[in-house]
Amino acid sequence: IIWVSQIDDPSAFGVVKLNDENEITDFVEKPNTFVSDLAIIGIYYFNDGAYLKSELQYLLDNNIKDKGEFQLTNALENMKNKGTKFSPGKVVEWLDCGNKDATVYTNERVLAHNGNEVSTSATIENSEIIEPCFIGENAVIQNSKIGPYVAIGNNTLVLDSVISNTIIQNNSSINNAKLHNSMIGNKCKFEGKNIQQEVSIGDFSEIG
Repeated sequence: IIWVSQIDDPSAFGVVKLNDENEITDFVEKPNTFVSDLAIIGIYYFNDGAYLKSELQYLLDNNIKDKGEFQLTNALENMKNKGTKFSPGKVVEWLDCGNKDATVYTNERVLAHNGNEVSTSATIENSEIIEPCFIGENAVIQNSKIGPYVAIGNNTLVLDSVISNTIIQNNSSINNAKLHNSMIGNKCKFEGKNIQQEVSIGDFSEIG
């Protein structure tokens, strides 16, 4: 069984094609032209793990790559050609973390499910927290408006800022920022310009 999800842009994923009997007939990795909108989401069931292992080993031994990478879909295609039957499994909701927008949306859905969580060791002064948010241990928030759907990591400092739909990791400092749909990594320093911004910043970055 190969679990799949219908998506708007399948070009960044491995996808499957189905026949009238709801069996998988083709596996295509990151198609340049449209062949299917059923993306493989990375959940599988194999009733013979040794068979799968041997097919993967065949790709490695023969250096068979697609778009410069070893692809699981090549092994699945080989198994299908040898008579293995594959069926699609479907999920109600699939939350991806493949890029900034997808990760921020996933964070939003997780916070909506889990509800508000503010560490008892966090310091919140003269600030508004719009639920749901996650605020980690020893975080400090001063003179700011946070939320909804904001996750702030441990030991992070936020001053004079307005932040929504954003992930900020641990040990970072944010000042004078207006952030939406953004991600900021660990041990970052971000000095905003008091204008609305959308950013994606990796660990150990300084912007100001």
